Amino acid sequence: EAQAADELIFVDLEASMEHRETMVDVVRKAAEEIFMPFTVGGGVRSLSDFRRLLSNGADKVSVNTAAVETPDLINQSSDMFGAQCVVLSIDYRRDAQGNYTVWTHGGMRDTGIDPFDWAREGEKRGAGEILLTSIDRDGLRQGLDVELTRRVVESVGIPVITSGGCGLAAHFIDGFLNGKADAVSAGTYFCFKDENLMQTRAQIRNAGIPIRLHT
Repeated sequence: EAQAADELIFVDLEASMEHRETMVDVVRKAAEEIFMPFTVGGGVRSLSDFRRLLSNGADKVSVNTAAVETPDLINQSSDMFGAQCVVLSIDYRRDAQGNYTVWTHGGMRDTGIDPFDWAREGEKRGAGEILLTSIDRDGLRQGLDVELTRRVVESVGIPVITSGGCGLAAHFIDGFLNGKADAVSAGTYFCFKDENLMQTRAQIRNAGIPIRLHT
C-alpha cells in the first residue's frame, strides 16, 4: 500500500487441496492494517464463505475449484453480493500440443475445460472479473502468457487480470500492450527481487499506458 499498489490479491494456495477454509483471521488482520482494496481466494466453497470473507474486510472473493465443481455458486454469489464481489479465478496449463485447459485444486487436477469457454460462461453466470494464472509460468519470471490473455480479453466484456511469469517491468508492459489485460498481478517479482512498485508503475506509465497517479 505504501508503494502505491492498486490492489492486493491474497490466495490461500493449499486450502482447496487440504479441504479447509480460508484463513479468516489473516484476512481480518490485513483489513485492519490496510485501506487498499483486496481480493481473497482459496478454499471458498459456499455462500457462507463469501459472506464470512466479505464481512471480515475482503472487497472481492475469488473462486476456482468450487466454481468448476458447482458453477451455480457463481450465479448465487453474484445475485447475493453483486458481480463486483465475484472474481472467477482461472488457473491453466498448456500441453505439448498447444491446447489450454483449466486446472483446479491448487493446480493439481486437470479438468479438461477450455479456459476461453469457461471465461465466457463465468461472465454469463455473473462473475465481475477474471483472474488468469499461468501455472506453467508462475514463479519463473520469464514473462506472461500474453497470447492466452489477449484471447480471453477478446472473449469477454469484463475486466481481466493476468498473472504468472513477471520477472521484468517489461513483462507488465507486455501484459497491457500485447495481452490487452486490464491489470497485471505479480507475487514473486516483488517478493524475491529488489523491485519497487512505484518504479514499476513509472515504467508502465512511461510506456504510454494510462495508469493512475498516486499522491
